[in-house]
Amino acid sequence: MKRSMLIFFFQCTILLLSASCSKGQTSMTNQEEHRLQVHFSPKANWINDPNGMVYHKGIYHLFFQYHPASTIWGPMHWGHATSKDMVNWKEEAIALYPDSLGMIFSGSTVADINNTSGFGKDGKMPLVAIFTHHNAELEKTSNKFQNQSLAYSLDDGKTWTKYAGNPVVPNPGITDFRDPKVSWYEAGKKWVMTLATKDRITFYSSPNLKDWKKESEFGAELGGHGGVWECPDLFQLDHNGKKVWVLLVSINPGGPNKGSVTQYFIGDFDGTTFKEAHTDTRWMDYGPDNYAGVTFFNTGDRKVLIGWMNNWLYANKVPTEKWRGAMTLPRELKLKQVGDKIFLASEWAKEISKLESAPVVAQNVVVNKRLDLATKVKNISLPCRLDLSGIKAGDLSLVLSNNLGEELFIGYDKAKNEYYIDRTKSGKLNFQEDFASRSVAPRLAVGATMNMSLVLDIGSVELLGDDGLSVLTALFFPNKTYNKFTLKAPGSTTIQKLSYRKLKAQGK
Repeated sequence: MKRSMLIFFFQCTILLLSASCSKGQTSMTNQEEHRLQVHFSPKANWINDPNGMVYHKGIYHLFFQYHPASTIWGPMHWGHATSKDMVNWKEEAIALYPDSLGMIFSGSTVADINNTSGFGKDGKMPLVAIFTHHNAELEKTSNKFQNQSLAYSLDDGKTWTKYAGNPVVPNPGITDFRDPKVSWYEAGKKWVMTLATKDRITFYSSPNLKDWKKESEFGAELGGHGGVWECPDLFQLDHNGKKVWVLLVSINPGGPNKGSVTQYFIGDFDGTTFKEAHTDTRWMDYGPDNYAGVTFFNTGDRKVLIGWMNNWLYANKVPTEKWRGAMTLPRELKLKQVGDKIFLASEWAKEISKLESAPVVAQNVVVNKRLDLATKVKNISLPCRLDLSGIKAGDLSLVLSNNLGEELFIGYDKAKNEYYIDRTKSGKLNFQEDFASRSVAPRLAVGATMNMSLVLDIGSVELLGDDGLSVLTALFFPNKTYNKFTLKAPGSTTIQKLSYRKLKAQGK
């Protein structure tokens, strides 16, 4: 027997044992250092991109890039988690394993309601996963090592059968040819595949998910090109009663705060071609730690996004032991107008209220250079949600700290007109040179007052400024959990309303 075959069988044995052990277990082990409490992370080992997100029969399915044998990136599988509310997740058995065509890279899942694929039988509607096969052996000799393939499930996502006709979209000779996001285009009665193809997006269409034809390309001369284009998503949002198309594209590297980032385009799509309505480059989230985010299929007019809360600059090196990688909280995407421009904005999905305690509210909070929040909120602690509204647009920062002198700064800089997260003194920093950083997002809103909504976990912060027009997401790794919360301003600043909500851990 060849050495490669021995290795293959050995790896398969490890993977099967790993899948058996993980089935049915929740994702949280609350005692672990740095284990996030209100965000999904696997019980063990590596995850990256969210994949195949679909709502089906009252259940949200989150698939994800998963290496079940290590805490660093390796042979990719599709891990699987389910939830009734997008905030309390149950980790399920691995959905898709590597095979002779390659590893299972990113993709999407659709509910084939009309059985256009023909995979359904005995009245059972198929869920169809569309993903990239990545052949590492072929990569050594050819640029056609990534191809698009199908798998289907007739038991509501519990088990999957790979299509015998794979791949359904063979590679024409593009080294980066991946991450299919498929949606139904009602006007044309066809499926549309939005595919990342190196430095642009290529659109394909199909009547049945099996037979695809190329429609058009977009983006070679538009948007950010600091790195390869990945993990696209195409959908519609309402704006003043009109449907507007939005295209998301993640790029790595090339972010405004270094490394991985997701950009977006607003425009129109006619079933064949996407036409942008602006030429400036726009970022969905300016923070360093929200990448590859995509929306759920089958949620109607709601477009809810979850992203991978990490950055390829240091993802393999973050100082966690049993697992690496987590997902953002679900965010509902909206369009908002500022002047004559339309921007993409993020709001917390309403479901996060299931994690929240009753709010503690303080009115007209005066920050005279420094205010210990414990004087306004008793027993304040992480994780929590903190909303500050009606703030006169001036310098203001929230400082999280501990008895070791480690500090995380979150705030607004009036002179630069930007929100920021500064983790240069936040705790563990030396695992990668770029981690100690100050990330910024421009304030897009206009007006004399502003607001900030923060979700603070024990190792992450998600900041929505001005009702989600300015967004920052960042990880941090203090050596001891932050237990001090201080508001600072150079002079005297009044916050019209301060609201604090304690957040309970997943599954609690």
